[in-house]
Amino acid sequence: MKAIAAHRHHRFAPAALLLLALLVTGAVYAAVVPGPASAAVATTTDIDAGRKLFTANCATCHGPSAEGRDGAPSLVGVGAASVDFQVSTGRMPMVLNGPQAPATEPVFDAEQIAQLAAYVASLGAGPAVPSAEQVDPALGDAANGMALFRTNCAMCHGAVGAGGSLSEGKYAPSLGNSTPTQIYTAMLTGPQSMPVFNDANISPDEKRDIIAFLDAQKAGSPGGSDLGSVGPIAEGLWVWVIGIGVLIGAAVWIGAKSS
Repeated sequence: MKAIAAHRHHRFAPAALLLLALLVTGAVYAAVVPGPASAAVATTTDIDAGRKLFTANCATCHGPSAEGRDGAPSLVGVGAASVDFQVSTGRMPMVLNGPQAPATEPVFDAEQIAQLAAYVASLGAGPAVPSAEQVDPALGDAANGMALFRTNCAMCHGAVGAGGSLSEGKYAPSLGNSTPTQIYTAMLTGPQSMPVFNDANISPDEKRDIIAFLDAQKAGSPGGSDLGSVGPIAEGLWVWVIGIGVLIGAAVWIGAKSS
């Protein structure tokens, strides 16, 4: 008993107990808390097919090893999410140089886009394409998404994502036709003039809330005409130009009739 008591009162005993407690806490946390959902892991076949597609369609601008060239950035480390956004929206391959690459019909199908993304992702660590659960609007909170969107996005994209003009010929596109995955990957990678909203800025759940809010806007305006969905400026202009104009016209007509 004296030997046991001596070990219990050893000067390193508190440190050993603290270390044991941390190890147990970490193990329990890892077992109980689910890990983040992610897209399917790419296979070697996908990477090889993506390399062939890249060589045939992208290497002219981005270089044979995606190292980048004048006017075309390096793709090493941009991740699969960036490729998925740029190619699925038809912005890449870029047809003409300009202030901004416009969205067009995609050149590649979904399988080819996944293969290109797998190849670029193999060149260096970067953001992955989100899973279906991460972008499901039904799992998001549209009310919280509205607050987040109007704080972080509305100054460029408008109150409900209708888009707006920027400087030097650039613009924030309308989000009405964007898929949930495209919205998520745009926030994650910050294409063109858009800032990056990584998971430290806007968490994955908050990104899904924003997607839920934008999805709710597709139902249309419950109050009738949305007046372009650009917010209170258009509504105020309508009131002053049309509403007040009608009242002034009515007052002039009444005055003319009475005289």
